[in-house]
Amino acid sequence: MIPASFEYVRAESLDEALALLVEHGDEVKLLAGGHSLLPLMKLRLATPSVLVDIGRIDELKYVRDEGDVVAIGALTTHHDLARNALLSRHVPVLAHVAGQVGDPQVRHRGTIGGSIAHGDAASDLPAVVLALGGTYVVAGPKGRREIPASEFHLGFLETALEPDEALTEIRVGKWGEGGWGFEKLTKRAQDWAIVGVVAVRREVPDGAGAGAVAAGSGIGVALVNMASVPVRAASTETALADGASIADAAALADADCDPAADVNASVEYRRHLARVLVRRALEQASR
Repeated sequence: MIPASFEYVRAESLDEALALLVEHGDEVKLLAGGHSLLPLMKLRLATPSVLVDIGRIDELKYVRDEGDVVAIGALTTHHDLARNALLSRHVPVLAHVAGQVGDPQVRHRGTIGGSIAHGDAASDLPAVVLALGGTYVVAGPKGRREIPASEFHLGFLETALEPDEALTEIRVGKWGEGGWGFEKLTKRAQDWAIVGVVAVRREVPDGAGAGAVAAGSGIGVALVNMASVPVRAASTETALADGASIADAAALADADCDPAADVNASVEYRRHLARVLVRRALEQASR
């Protein structure tokens, strides 16, 4: 299908993009890689009258070492995340999952900020940041603010971003010691996950700074496509903290979820997949 007509504007800086958001209000959308927004526009599920292309704003493309945390610019592509040495060393699960997104064309054009701001619970990367206890930095006319990943996604394609704000940075604590696991079931390798699981086991060493301590120790388990938002498997996490076995904790994986049925899976099948994939991911994280 063909999108509705719109005005195209290319922003050369973050300040210019934010000014355009203020000027056009609810009628404007930001365009990064386009792999999330353009399909919605073709289906007329999104009909912005103004499209602001931010894809060439280099100030939002980076992976930086900031002491106890790794800071990632919102316009960093999946390909660059997957190949980044700093991220592979300090947050390897995020680098790995970025390398599993879509196909090479999607990974070279799609951005982590676009994937997160889109607000689709079937996306892999929001669940990774959630499991890691990450934080999102957003900017608007009133300045910058930080939003915990656990508070960012409000509903299907709905986030805590105000209409005049843009996601600028993703912040995750450095790994320290621990392990991780990632599992997802798809029909084809490049498809959205029918169900996906991210499990992280983190141990913050003594003497770590505030950023690492804020990320916390223990187990984090987040689920893809098991509710209208990325969701933590809180009952599984609690059971593990209380000393339960991996098998017993994984049996609770769907307890905090509200999955929907679609052409790919029934509710019952999604719940079954969550339990199976959580067990596998936890086993990986414990090796």
